[in-house]
Amino acid sequence: MSVSDLIGTLDAIPKLTASNSQAEVSEISGAPDWLTHRYLQNALQQFHRDSNLRIVALDGRPALGRGENYGGVLTRIKAEFISGDGNSQIGHYIIKTTYESNEFARKVMEPYDIFNREMSIYEQILPKLKALLLEIGDSEQLFAETMSVDYDRSALIFEDLSMRGFVMPERLLGLDLNLARLVLRKLAKMHATSAVLNERELGALETYDRGMFNRHTDNYAPIFEGMIQAASRCVAQWPGYEQYAQKLNDLVPVYMELGKRVFDVSAGINVLAHGDLWTNNVLVKYNEVTAQPEDVIIIDFQYAAWGSPAIDLFYFLNSSLQLDFHLHHQEELIEYYFKIFSDTLRKLRYKSHIPSLHNFHLQLKEKSFYAMHTSLGIFPIQRNVETDDADFNALIKTDERAINFKNACYRNPATQRVLRELLSVYFSEGLLDADQ
Repeated sequence: MSVSDLIGTLDAIPKLTASNSQAEVSEISGAPDWLTHRYLQNALQQFHRDSNLRIVALDGRPALGRGENYGGVLTRIKAEFISGDGNSQIGHYIIKTTYESNEFARKVMEPYDIFNREMSIYEQILPKLKALLLEIGDSEQLFAETMSVDYDRSALIFEDLSMRGFVMPERLLGLDLNLARLVLRKLAKMHATSAVLNERELGALETYDRGMFNRHTDNYAPIFEGMIQAASRCVAQWPGYEQYAQKLNDLVPVYMELGKRVFDVSAGINVLAHGDLWTNNVLVKYNEVTAQPEDVIIIDFQYAAWGSPAIDLFYFLNSSLQLDFHLHHQEELIEYYFKIFSDTLRKLRYKSHIPSLHNFHLQLKEKSFYAMHTSLGIFPIQRNVETDDADFNALIKTDERAINFKNACYRNPATQRVLRELLSVYFSEGLLDADQ
């Protein structure tokens, strides 16, 4: 029996505790010391409700390379175990843990509370969104389901979806229209069910207020301001772009405030935004015969935040598409998303006002700074090809190594094309003005 067959309801998710930890040291490359044979055996015993289960072989390795993930440590585990009835099984898992060995990164991330938030989202919110879809006869899987939650270790254990044929799409290429529509279909259903859940539970989701920009902390300012400064240095070298370089530099003192306004809850429809929806946070299953994408799963909810759908739409559309679609096809993709979003709201009998497509665009327009921010400051990180220094410290610090890393992000021809084509657009829309 596979792990996916055993994943049950919310109440069936085991909560691991620090008492599971033993004195042994992990032999898994790159994993925390506590992620040991005995820790995983205890986790499997709890999940399978089999105290006699024994792991007989264990293999682990990093799930992603440098520059592929900045929000934690992902370890891929293969475990062969024998259950109490003598049956031998092989399980494949993804273990997600914090940067606990990096004290600097841990302290920077602490005010964002990303690990506790993600655990609560997986444990308390996503099962309810799934149940809402089932109310209307929709059994489509939107998210990776959780095998165990360990609040003491800030760790999550998931089924390794690669065993069911799901893979991460090519980060440096970006998504085509078909794959983008698959992601947006899942996102629209997630957004709609979250709006309904918040309505039915009298604002329960509004406590999720610590997105990438928020009113509680400015700890990520060195990332966002540093990238815009690097963009300014890059375009200052291009004849005819001097005014854009100056505009970008002038944005730095107000940059964090402009970002916070995107995440401030505004009039209009609001949802639980994923908060970090890009290529590496979706898994794709391709048809074995046609090689066309046929399903996607959304993962990684560390930056989930209550707010405008624009948070996810602008971030995804300006970070994750193939360049032509990034530059020229966003309106049709928003229309595709909106149809599924509004239809799902109506099917679930959402009581609040559902905007027209035109009014929905007007609501998005108020958050347009986030499209500019993502294209000019986030896309360069996510499409970076110079990965020797690609780690969290290079993102967050302001020393020479960090400056060199940020400059390197703008040497990518794909990034330079985005800047050359969109700077004039953002300039004309007033999105480069410090007084916007």
